[in-house]
Amino acid sequence: MTREDFEIDVDTLHQRRQGEDPPVVLDVREANELAICALEDAWHIPMQEIPARLAEIPADRAVVAMCHTGMRSMQVTQFLHHHGYTNVRNLAGGIDAWAARIEPGMARY
Repeated sequence: MTREDFEIDVDTLHQRRQGEDPPVVLDVREANELAICALEDAWHIPMQEIPARLAEIPADRAVVAMCHTGMRSMQVTQFLHHHGYTNVRNLAGGIDAWAARIEPGMARY
């Protein structure tokens, strides 16, 4: 698989979130990061809790994993693919890219 098989850019995610079957956005950041900024309706499961909470992540829906810049969420994306999740993508650039490109008024850190 190529990197493109694992990633989605913020513009594409923004479009898909407005569609009929929006993906689940899985925010894997820590609670203190969420207090700074977060996407509305995102599911929050910190990265370290993913293995124990795997059953909470829907295997029958598109999932986009997100963190601050895309590094931790890429690891989560690969972990989920390894565990049979085939429709999971990493948000390239994370919430920082989202804030810069989609919601410029969003707090950044």
